[in-house]
Amino acid sequence: MNTDGIIFDVDGTLWDCTEVVAARWSRLFAGEPDLNGLSLTGADLRKLFGKPLAEIGAILFHGLPDERQAELLEKCYIEENLALEQNPPAPYEGVETVFRELSGQYPLFIVSNCQSGYIEQFLKSTGFAPYITDHLCPGDTGLLKADNIRLIAERHHLTSAVYVGDTALDCDSSRAAGVSFVFASYGFGQAENPDAVIEKPLDLLELFSVRFQ
Repeated sequence: MNTDGIIFDVDGTLWDCTEVVAARWSRLFAGEPDLNGLSLTGADLRKLFGKPLAEIGAILFHGLPDERQAELLEKCYIEENLALEQNPPAPYEGVETVFRELSGQYPLFIVSNCQSGYIEQFLKSTGFAPYITDHLCPGDTGLLKADNIRLIAERHHLTSAVYVGDTALDCDSSRAAGVSFVFASYGFGQAENPDAVIEKPLDLLELFSVRFQ
């Protein structure tokens, strides 16, 4: 598969932090009387992660005023970043090898529908920052995934960028941004008619013809 730059999603593509985050959010919710005992599991979050932040708030806090939803989301993301700093999950098997090998041949990027600080925490927790040329999220730009993918491509003069993600939204965003899409079938969701499919991160080395060193 030909490319001049590879852009990655995070959740469901590079790691799964949903159990850690669900526990922390549920503890937060227990102290918020208007949430009526709301509690979440990792499986619940796997259905939500990747959606725009406001949409997650509307689903979790349905019936509450928009201002209250925004307030609760802000609390959630503060707690989330703390939880990931204190108890980060391991990246999926093979991701470090993939980043090390691919970064020797292509610039690598991250675009995720997340809050500011989340990608930075991922990179800090994993030690992967040296492999990543640039990253963007709605918390940085106010833009959703398709526009952030497009912005990364424009900023770095990519003419044949590829996005690697694990949901239908990732696929749709790639199409809207005019880049090819590689579906990580081991992740959280489904996708129709991707340009390529991988069953594990290490499959990317074969896909992009990078010889394992």
